[in-house]
Amino acid sequence: MENALLYVIITLGISIVLNIFLKKIGVSKIIGYLFTGTIIVYAFDLRHVGDSHILEMIGEFGIVFLMFTIGLEISLSKMGSMKKEIFLNGFMQVLFTTISVYLITYYGFNFDAETSLIIALAFSLSSTAVVLSYLKSSKEIYKPYGQLSTGILVFQDIAVIPILILIGFLTTEANESVLTIVMHTFISAVVVIGLLFVVGKRLMTWLLHFSASSELDELFMGSVLFIVVSASLLAHAMGFTYSLGAFVAGMIIAETKYHYKVESDIAPFKDLLLGTFFIVVGMKVDMIVFIENIFLIVEIFMAVFILKSLIMYLLLRLTSTHRRSLKTALALSQVGEFSFVIFALASMGGLLDNELAQLLVLVVIFSMVVTPFFISKIGIIIETVSGKKDVIADMSALQTKKNHVIVCGYSVVGKSVTKELDKIDAQYIIIDNSPKHVKEALNSNLEAYLGDMSKTSILNAIHTENAAAVIVTLDNMEKKRLICEAVLTHTKDVNLIVKVTSLREQEKLKDLDISVIVDAKVEVAKVLVKRMSRCQLRY
Repeated sequence: MENALLYVIITLGISIVLNIFLKKIGVSKIIGYLFTGTIIVYAFDLRHVGDSHILEMIGEFGIVFLMFTIGLEISLSKMGSMKKEIFLNGFMQVLFTTISVYLITYYGFNFDAETSLIIALAFSLSSTAVVLSYLKSSKEIYKPYGQLSTGILVFQDIAVIPILILIGFLTTEANESVLTIVMHTFISAVVVIGLLFVVGKRLMTWLLHFSASSELDELFMGSVLFIVVSASLLAHAMGFTYSLGAFVAGMIIAETKYHYKVESDIAPFKDLLLGTFFIVVGMKVDMIVFIENIFLIVEIFMAVFILKSLIMYLLLRLTSTHRRSLKTALALSQVGEFSFVIFALASMGGLLDNELAQLLVLVVIFSMVVTPFFISKIGIIIETVSGKKDVIADMSALQTKKNHVIVCGYSVVGKSVTKELDKIDAQYIIIDNSPKHVKEALNSNLEAYLGDMSKTSILNAIHTENAAAVIVTLDNMEKKRLICEAVLTHTKDVNLIVKVTSLREQEKLKDLDISVIVDAKVEVAKVLVKRMSRCQLRY
């Protein structure tokens, strides 16, 4: 017990020091956790601990809490609005990647059908933990390519469930037919989802309301932990992954008014357990095998990287722009953490040779180590290759901005507003829903972003609550009204200044608590009279 506590303290200390250092050079904390696991294993000869079931369970609950936070982001209404990204793009990506890798491994490397299928399914998955963590921390999750990537990752996480069931079917010695397995799985899924959405939703809402009304933060936090773990255990008891129950629980809570409080309160637990997951992964690294096969591992990784990127780009290009398709394809080109689970189960079930499984695990680890370095540079890479500035720029820098002016719209009036702001040396950013207008602003070396300010996600991404003022210069009355409503709902503390072109428009906005409404015609009349008064009058 004393040794275990000592190892925990040393592991904690190493991870803190490593991540502080890596943070200073802009490297993801995931790398720090992976390196910590490898260091602690070889420093204290703890390679046997890396296979500890208890440690793996603790690490797996890092993924559980990550899936819970994904569920909070993907409510039922949002899933309905993202059905193309999730169910079309996600399904096509997994299907075509699986088919391609299967054909290559089966015919190209002469693996048997079962081994080829396991490798193909595992390589079709990307890393939710790495990619989503980056998208959320950089605020790129609010960008179109971030939403597209999130949708595909959600489908991949859902696809893990039938993949694990398939592995169970392939390894079982029972004489059950495929139809029996499918029927059992379907009935179990209906029971789980039914219990969670019909009964669980009422219980969750009541429990959160009761604990929130007590005004005790620890009671509310305890209720959230109880909900997540209970939903996970229910899903696992019915033959599914722990993550599915957590994901569904997150979706249910996303429909309640406690959504944002739950998300902020759960973050430390998710990050701590997710760190444990990556430390466990790092403990599984066999440095001897890695060094002996380094070139083979890199070759396999590069082959998977190129193949997945090409397949995903071609599929997405059918329905999306070149830049968005390419950014999404590159962001999801790695192999995911659920591949560890697939390879482990397949190896224990005799579907994969142990040496092959170890090599494939090292490929996954190498992929996850490389990805954090690469993913943050995707925008720069595409910009360098194309020679054009991306109109969907990185909004993460706006986290530190305060008391700036947000100019909504960069048409004729918007351009005039920015010139006047330049004269008084005011700090401002431009946001417009037109790629053409954003490109014009970027070409003039102005800070501009592509986005629709009537969307809450964009208001969050540009940190409207920190702005000194929002100037709306648009002509479209309907859009103008939507933006004003969204801004006022998002924050009451910002000065909202809106341009109108008639008394009729002013009348349509009078019920909103707008700071200043500027009637263009009235202002023009004032300027005309002012200019006239400067002229020499003739009598």
